[in-house]
Amino acid sequence: MNIALIAHDKKKDELVQFATAYQTIFAKHTLFATGTTGLRISEATGLSITRFQSGPLGGDQQIGAMIAKNNMDAVFFFRDPLSSQPHEPDVTALVRLCDVYSIPLATNMGTAELLIRGLELGLIEWRNIVKDNGENNGK
Repeated sequence: MNIALIAHDKKKDELVQFATAYQTIFAKHTLFATGTTGLRISEATGLSITRFQSGPLGGDQQIGAMIAKNNMDAVFFFRDPLSSQPHEPDVTALVRLCDVYSIPLATNMGTAELLIRGLELGLIEWRNIVKDNGENNGK
């Protein structure tokens, strides 16, 4: 499965801790992340992560493009709901794309725990069927 890891500045430590706790599960998947978040997770865990630009510099849009092409299976996006973000329209667009393409999205620790356990149990395998059938991919 292709998994995106994104975190706002005040949530980066939390996502790094989460990725460290579940690195054995994440290691079984292909990981993508925005710039600094990906670097910090990679340094803390040793996981191989394809890094995009920082979120405000287009990283959110790069992950959104993967979603729109049906090339992303799950997104862990630890958002900071109490701080304004300079790239809020990009954040909103990314969340909307997850809804449009039925991509599981965890925006906080509570949903992240459920999503990671679902990945561990194989409950997201329906994504392979969607990709194989070309659904949401214009085929």
